[in-house]
Amino acid sequence: MKLLKQTLRHIEEVVIDSRGDIRTRFKAFAIPSGSLGRLEELAMIYASIKGDLNCEIKHKKIFTLAGDHGVVAEGVSVFPQQVTEQMVQNFIAGGAAINVLARCVGAKVIVVDCGVASHLETKQCLKIKKVGLGTRNMAKGPAMSREDAIRSIEAGIELIEEELQEGLDIIGTGDMGIGNTTPSSAILAVMGKMDVDVATGRGTGLDDEMLQRKISVIKKAIDVNQPNPNDPIDVLAKVGGYEIGGIAGLCLGAARYRIPVILDGFISTAGALIANAIEPKVNNYLIASHVSAENGHRIMLKLLNKVPLLDLNMRLGEGTGAALGIGLVEAAVKLLNEMATFHEAGVSEPVPVQP
Repeated sequence: MKLLKQTLRHIEEVVIDSRGDIRTRFKAFAIPSGSLGRLEELAMIYASIKGDLNCEIKHKKIFTLAGDHGVVAEGVSVFPQQVTEQMVQNFIAGGAAINVLARCVGAKVIVVDCGVASHLETKQCLKIKKVGLGTRNMAKGPAMSREDAIRSIEAGIELIEEELQEGLDIIGTGDMGIGNTTPSSAILAVMGKMDVDVATGRGTGLDDEMLQRKISVIKKAIDVNQPNPNDPIDVLAKVGGYEIGGIAGLCLGAARYRIPVILDGFISTAGALIANAIEPKVNNYLIASHVSAENGHRIMLKLLNKVPLLDLNMRLGEGTGAALGIGLVEAAVKLLNEMATFHEAGVSEPVPVQP
């Protein structure tokens, strides 16, 4: 709890382009005013977080956090639980979608065991931050203790502090955990104070019968545990997951060190909801890379007041959307730093319209 409290004390409010310097620079470039659209917005967000008009992006890292979920025993996923560990091994080997997309944007993938239901060995690109061997079945009681919920959040903060040693300019969040759309839907239903039916989607491809079972399981978990919507740590403990807590910690830790966070999809945004509820100042450090095909993701983004950069009908997780988002943010920052002004390019400026 000490690390969490210390982190929260140091998170500063970010005001986007507080002095108007970034807008002024874009207006001087040899382009029609506002013609770069949301790329200008991304440059303003990044430069404002960094507090530097001449900022750059060198160190890009995507954290793919893995954890298992006891609620899988209720038949809420089409995949068996051991797929979590198998996919972690695929990440380590470099053969997963996140590895491919990270290579495209020059980002390092850091795989983290937050709560896989088996013992894994530390390897070069695998960090062990295990809180437990998977959460308990939330349909029968709390997914974890409050102490473990805090520990999962602090694990995410620790990851930021460890990676700062080698440089960290921007991060992406990612996840891996069979069944983790179930706790994410539960978190949305509780914190968004909405019907479980609205908050719940098909995950990795449930048919109608399995979807109804999933909805029923989530309703039962909420009824059994009575998570407090005004206490995000209680929600995480009652119906969350270790990797979701870890993602919340990533968001808080990054904000503490003025590092922009590119969110991936549904599970990453569930973690961001927790972080935002713990400390609302974290919000301006968050950028939504895309909106996933999962029902509740668009609702989550609205709760965070975020407009996604992309809508590609993706629902993979791993940090895949975040990788694409990092590429867009880097492009925006390069435009801010490398474009020529009207004067430098020898281009005539627009003629003011006569009244």
